[in-house]
Amino acid sequence: MEHLELFFKSIFIDNMVFAVFLGMCSYLAVSKKVATAVGLGAAVIFVLAITVPLNWLLDQYLLQPGALSWLGEEYADYDLSFLSFIMFIATIATMVQLVEIVVEKFSPSLYNSLGIFLPLIAVNCAILGGSLFMQSREIETLGLAFNYGVGSGIGWFLAILAIAAIREKIRYSNVPAPLRGLGITFIITGLMGIGFLSFGGMLTGGDEKKKPTKETAVEVENIKTETAKELADNTKIIE
Repeated sequence: MEHLELFFKSIFIDNMVFAVFLGMCSYLAVSKKVATAVGLGAAVIFVLAITVPLNWLLDQYLLQPGALSWLGEEYADYDLSFLSFIMFIATIATMVQLVEIVVEKFSPSLYNSLGIFLPLIAVNCAILGGSLFMQSREIETLGLAFNYGVGSGIGWFLAILAIAAIREKIRYSNVPAPLRGLGITFIITGLMGIGFLSFGGMLTGGDEKKKPTKETAVEVENIKTETAKELADNTKIIE
């Protein structure tokens, strides 16, 4: 359930585009055609699925305060957390370079259509945001980190796919002249963001009530006894 909850939460509730508005530059620039949006979205899923677990390992065994204790007790006091941004970006840049080589090799047409935005994934704030959110939310295991990376990538993929499909359709619509282009795109993005906010209550219900423990029951009885004594004393004073 923990994996399932994190997966759906990262896709719908904490969507990179509609919840925290990360990765908007490529979201707006490469969403004119569905085919291009699918290619870039798949690349983002791959990069997030690889970089978030790798950065989790770096954070757990290298960057956190005391993470170097596995090297010996003399290293337990070292704190390399100030290197987080550099290490995370280095990992992301390496994976993006790998994606760029693979796309250029197997799909030159997609590589040409993506243009400068494929290497710009390295500085896409959604990619870095995935690793930083993983760190700030203190995700506990490597499996959960991989789950969060894939879910965040799918959420970004759904966002750019949806806006690309809508932009292809409104190309033939009678949009008012002042709103054509990015104007209507921003309005649609805002409306879609409001729609995704409705998923916020999807994982909040159904919490079971905690059964009172023996210690709690004893405390309640003591409170009742003390209250009864105070009432009796007050009654005597009034009389």
